[in-house]
Amino acid sequence: MSLELAIKPYSKRNGLTLTFVGWVSALLGLAFVLSMSQLFAAGIVFIGIGMTCLVLGIAKLYEPEVSLRLTPSGLDYYHRRGRLHIDWDNIHRLDSARVSQNLDLIELPYIGFKLNKINPLLDCISPRLATGLLTEQRPLLMTAATQDEDLQELENFLGAEFTPLEVNGERYKGVLAMFGHRMQTLNSQLGYHVYLPHDCLDRSPREFISLLNQWRQTHG
Repeated sequence: MSLELAIKPYSKRNGLTLTFVGWVSALLGLAFVLSMSQLFAAGIVFIGIGMTCLVLGIAKLYEPEVSLRLTPSGLDYYHRRGRLHIDWDNIHRLDSARVSQNLDLIELPYIGFKLNKINPLLDCISPRLATGLLTEQRPLLMTAATQDEDLQELENFLGAEFTPLEVNGERYKGVLAMFGHRMQTLNSQLGYHVYLPHDCLDRSPREFISLLNQWRQTHG
């Protein structure tokens, strides 16, 4: 096994295609609007589709070329707002995040990491990245709300995000405290502290989980 493994996500490869399709669609729509009155409505539709593709494509192009890096010390997650590091020996469990719906288990588009301690993560994450992840995790919060029969308890968790956090003798304030509270809430409701989206992977979630477990066994 090599000393490092860089993961380049599939979603990044679609950025150029979406951007190109967006430009072509927007220009075609503009041509319809300006030159053919009978195709005005179709032109507006093409412009709308083109602008949507452009926004999505450019956003993907701004994502880091490497989304994840496996090293002997742990896992590095690269986000456009910064880097997150998780030590192998701090991972208690990892798997696809799932929720129960009626009698079925529904797989969420995330790989979840249950940590032994959240302090190492709070000590290395930047406030800028923590703010970005708090925003991106809103769908997970909504999912957690549907799983909890006692919504008042969830509201109490969310209200606590705005208070200082003390964990294992260390005290955190501001955005780091909010992110720490969020990790505790998601762990309580969904079973994991940290969630990596499937679109940062270069293979199927099952294959990637198997790969991570191999690295944990070797270096953990």
